[in-house]
Amino acid sequence: MSESLDVEKLEREVKEVYRDVAESPDEEFHFETGRELAERLGYDPEDLDRVPQAAVDSFAGVGYHFDLAGLQPGEAVLDLGSGSGMDAFVAALHVGDTGSVTGLDMTDEQLENGRRLRDERGFENVSFEHGYIEELPVSDGSFDVVISNGVINLSPEKGRVFEETMRVLKPGGRLAMSDIVSEARMPGSIKNDADLWAACIGGAEQVDEYTSMIESVGLEVEEVRENDYEFTSEQAQGACQKYGVKSIELGARKR
Repeated sequence: MSESLDVEKLEREVKEVYRDVAESPDEEFHFETGRELAERLGYDPEDLDRVPQAAVDSFAGVGYHFDLAGLQPGEAVLDLGSGSGMDAFVAALHVGDTGSVTGLDMTDEQLENGRRLRDERGFENVSFEHGYIEELPVSDGSFDVVISNGVINLSPEKGRVFEETMRVLKPGGRLAMSDIVSEARMPGSIKNDADLWAACIGGAEQVDEYTSMIESVGLEVEEVRENDYEFTSEQAQGACQKYGVKSIELGARKR
């Protein structure tokens, strides 16, 4: 993490962006939101039909990794940065009534939306908790699977996030996630711009360093693949072209 990045400002910027996503998903952001994006990334339309529509409308993920997760009935799942709740609800469909899904987020408006939609639609196996992905408020070895979608790049302490992921996974547990990475190292003018961090660009790690961080904590990376995700603003597209900023989907396992 660069010492020049104002971490408190970053948290404020991220919360503000995703508060707006929660409350006004039709506004223009650096990134797409909604069902059209979800379907293009690979989500099953039948799954999307079965989860709360408002959660789908506010979806702001960057990939599809449920095939990598291989969720089974009865499993316990943790969603890092659950946002609109759409991934948590989709996961709940796969683990069934005997399984459980915990969504973790630091944005109050997103949590309130998720809880309201859960209660309205009767997703009794889903809970939404306030917390930070660098310091997970859960016990060691609590989960079969950890999922995350476009969130870890927002953290200035990615190594800590993966240490915590390793801690809360059961032996043999899986990590299945989508995130934004880069091919080239970006300059300080981008890395230290809190607005570009909040847009999922400034915090993008070089892909080889990203996978090295995951493996250094004891997780074995089993698959990495790119997808056709695209940012929408000119500023974001410029960074993508110049530094190879892109979306990946990744599957890993606790050794």
